[in-house]
Amino acid sequence: MADLDQALAEIKRGTDEILLEADLLEKLKEGRPLRIKLGADPTAPDIHLGHTVILNKMRTFQELGHEVIFLIGDFTGMVGDPSGKNSTRPPLTREQVLANAETYKEQVYKILDPAKTRIEFNSTWLEPLGAAGMIRLASKQTVARMMERDDFKKRYGSGQSIAIHEFMYPLLQGYDSVALKADVELGGTDQKFNLLMGRELQKSEGQKPQTVIMMPLLEGLDGVKKMSKSAHNYIGVSEPAGEMFGKIMSISDELMWRYFELLSFRPLGEIEQFKADVDAGANPRDIKIALAKEIIARFHDEAAADAAHQEFINRFQKGAIPTDIQELDIAAGEGIAIANLLKEAGLVNSTSDAMRMIKQGAAKIDGNKIEDTRLQLNAGTTGVFQVGKRKFAKITLI
Repeated sequence: MADLDQALAEIKRGTDEILLEADLLEKLKEGRPLRIKLGADPTAPDIHLGHTVILNKMRTFQELGHEVIFLIGDFTGMVGDPSGKNSTRPPLTREQVLANAETYKEQVYKILDPAKTRIEFNSTWLEPLGAAGMIRLASKQTVARMMERDDFKKRYGSGQSIAIHEFMYPLLQGYDSVALKADVELGGTDQKFNLLMGRELQKSEGQKPQTVIMMPLLEGLDGVKKMSKSAHNYIGVSEPAGEMFGKIMSISDELMWRYFELLSFRPLGEIEQFKADVDAGANPRDIKIALAKEIIARFHDEAAADAAHQEFINRFQKGAIPTDIQELDIAAGEGIAIANLLKEAGLVNSTSDAMRMIKQGAAKIDGNKIEDTRLQLNAGTTGVFQVGKRKFAKITLI
């Protein structure tokens, strides 16, 4: 029973909701490998750390000896998941879906054990359904049931269009669970309706309904909005090690514990000890470094993690200028104002932002603070321009 309690504790770690936990416990007591399903529509070619929260949970199930099925929605990807969308999403071509699927596989294997991961494509069973099968599947639910979805309800209430094929998506995802005879399905909190649909369809097919485990949406670097590319607060799993290190070190000390909970593979007891150390006076920065190195080693290697750490020390603790920075040639004409130069180089968003950074002492040339907001630079000038701690560019004025 102690082993079962420990397994349940690892599974529950960081989860938002389990439906139903009692069912999950009964399945675990059976002592057989459970079939754990995670579906992903390959609608974009790369993933960030927010996506890996669920993949980490899949790894936990792998380590507990269960059968992990990573389902690539090559069929549903051409339909488009309406979850959280305020408009109909244009469907992808099969070529786009398959190209993205290959990239997905490469990236998920940085977390999951390839030898223990079963890859499936839902076109295997959804394409053979045909028109008759689709009609039979559609008969399983009513329009009223579909309109219970919060996003559909909002779109309908605001007069935004809902395409008929979007009603099919939850049914198709649910049918995936029937085809795989899934014991457990993982998903984000925004997937609740779709995940529960799998339970309903399994019941209608005489199967034991799957347990639904919902994982929270990871906050981005700002600690407020969920991590996403559109919010510019993400850490991509394919980013250079140095960039990843700097971004992780930029998160707040409070958010660090959230990242430990959802992204770290360290034992819970070790994380609790870290918290105790901080309460006893340890510097949170040192513990954040451990988190950054763990994550970088996972997506690169130990050597890259060590090098990123050393680069961080050199750049931010010793004030050194990095060597691997972008080089730009910018036309100076008869002279260019420093604020305009920083904006044109992409080091600031606007000239007013540049003026503010200069006044704060956060703008430098070759490591020396820029004192004059009205500074004019002429053609032939070359130097390393810096704004803040992480933005550098070697610029030559021509």
